[in-house]
Amino acid sequence: MAGDSSLLINGPSTTRGALVLLVVGLAAAGFGGYDYLQQSEAVDDAVTVDAEVIETGVETVSGGRRGGVEYRPTVQFTYTYDGESYTSTNVFPSVASPNYDTESAARDALDGAQAGDTVTAYVDPADPDGAFLLNQTSFAPLLFVLIGALFVVGGGRTVVQNTRGG
Repeated sequence: MAGDSSLLINGPSTTRGALVLLVVGLAAAGFGGYDYLQQSEAVDDAVTVDAEVIETGVETVSGGRRGGVEYRPTVQFTYTYDGESYTSTNVFPSVASPNYDTESAARDALDGAQAGDTVTAYVDPADPDGAFLLNQTSFAPLLFVLIGALFVVGGGRTVVQNTRGG
């Protein structure tokens, strides 16, 4: 569809705005890439420990896909690693964690764990106070990479246009 600009994304109109967009985009992409690599290393290096579940729940996350509501499992558990006691709230090994379309799917992610249960937790020896319950990687950090890349493209486009005088 030549001439149809409904699918075009216009960046900021000033070079300063474009540079801000570039910096934000690079920061978001860098965070997402770092978080994805960190979670991959944590999963690869993890050792198992017994943990006692203190509390579980599901929190509602507004603004999900198509502006709807999504759900995220929550947990608090205690464990001992290398003679030290710790408490963690990590379901996944990454900072950016996936959300679920239904409350029951978020609950199911915790495999039925409830307060008082003894479960297996996973500890990265390089970060013993950050144990997690699900020893799997998530693609959630890659969303930051994607969003950051879109910001970089929008900002970069404006910088190029402004330097060409357009």
